[in-house]
Amino acid sequence: MADDARRGPAPDDSPDDGGAVRAGGIARHGRLRRGHPVAFAAKVTAAALAVVLVSTTSVAAIATWQVLQTAAPTVSLTGPDGSTATPVPQLTAQTGEVNLLLIATDTREGQGAGFDDPANLEASSGVGNNDANLLVHISEDHTNMAVVSFPRDLIVPIPECQGDDGSVTPATDAAPLNEALRRGGEQNGLSCVARTISELTGVQVDYAGAIKFDGVVAMADAVGGVDVCLATPIQDDDVVPALDLEAGTVNLTGAEAGSFLRSRHGVGDASDLGRISNQQTFLSALARQTVSAGTLTDPTKVLAIARVAFANMTLSDTLADAATLAKLGLAVNTVGLSNMVFVQYPAVDAPWNRNKVIPDEGPAAVLNDALQRNLPLTLSADSLGRSAVLDPDAPASSSPSSPSATPSDEPSDATTTPTDAASGDASTATPAPTSAALPDSVTGQSADQVTCAKRD
Repeated sequence: MADDARRGPAPDDSPDDGGAVRAGGIARHGRLRRGHPVAFAAKVTAAALAVVLVSTTSVAAIATWQVLQTAAPTVSLTGPDGSTATPVPQLTAQTGEVNLLLIATDTREGQGAGFDDPANLEASSGVGNNDANLLVHISEDHTNMAVVSFPRDLIVPIPECQGDDGSVTPATDAAPLNEALRRGGEQNGLSCVARTISELTGVQVDYAGAIKFDGVVAMADAVGGVDVCLATPIQDDDVVPALDLEAGTVNLTGAEAGSFLRSRHGVGDASDLGRISNQQTFLSALARQTVSAGTLTDPTKVLAIARVAFANMTLSDTLADAATLAKLGLAVNTVGLSNMVFVQYPAVDAPWNRNKVIPDEGPAAVLNDALQRNLPLTLSADSLGRSAVLDPDAPASSSPSSPSATPSDEPSDATTTPTDAASGDASTATPAPTSAALPDSVTGQSADQVTCAKRD
């Protein structure tokens, strides 16, 4: 199963709901001819910067409150019957577990030239599909953070979802993750995705935000572009605008950044999982750039980003509060780059359709357990995904990866440190978990690892 997770792109034999449309109909999986409006991590980056990376000063909190007054109406994360899960944990600048879902929709509606033809609008309009899904988990003590990417074609159980018209779509035992948003519609789609991720991981999603393509260009420009290392030239005519980037360090801004993050044929093995790896390279570069530029503590920079992001986002009602945003920003600032891990949710090809993936049960159990117990993640020494290589010219990082990480696809005990609260006697101590070693089939990187994008 671990080998299956690293295979290249599968034969194209099923429709690709996340792609843009060819002149004659819907594009097939792996054969995109026009760039679809899912900017993936660019969109998620926009949400993360606005929702998470809020300045630690009261001035910025007040400014963010002003921005929120012009934001779109919020949505609730409650279920179809109006019930709620357990109360949101008490969040302070130093404590309080955070589980924040960030999604991007592939809707073509209102996305401008190139996406307004009948074929594209027929492929995805209205609320669209949740083609990018990231769970930002910050531990209760704010010592570690994990950003988990869930493949859009991951086959998972989806709970019952109430639509905008009041009808309820029954629960489904096995369906693509990116169907969840459409099932719930404009008002309940975000809740449907959040509850799907909660059931899959066993953690309660308390905060959520969604963004559309029309904010991607503005957000990329708002952060001044992102400097990304390219190990090989990146060329892709299947996105708009087309990519023709030389190897080296490039500053990606605006629509070009969106194309880079949508690109599949230009990076890795031309698979969706390779694209996730490419997005992690971009996100880690953004994280390093944000910290080094002092964005987290610069009210002016945060306000400029927030103005753009909130104009293009749908937020859960738990996020529509300036104090909460400021506390989230403090939590991220406390974690630091070396304790910030980007990881792809473990998946292998579905036996009945290689254009879909299913959870890789053993590694997924290890990851889920770590999230539930707030344990920092330890990646294997060879954890980089399909589209990434280490930058040979970058200084060594202090990333949470180690050659001693458990090389197994089965659940394993977390790394432990013997302690005895009563006596401190190591001989009678009960092991206390300090980190979770992820199997070597799980791909990802830490924010302080400098990686370069590549194509096979």
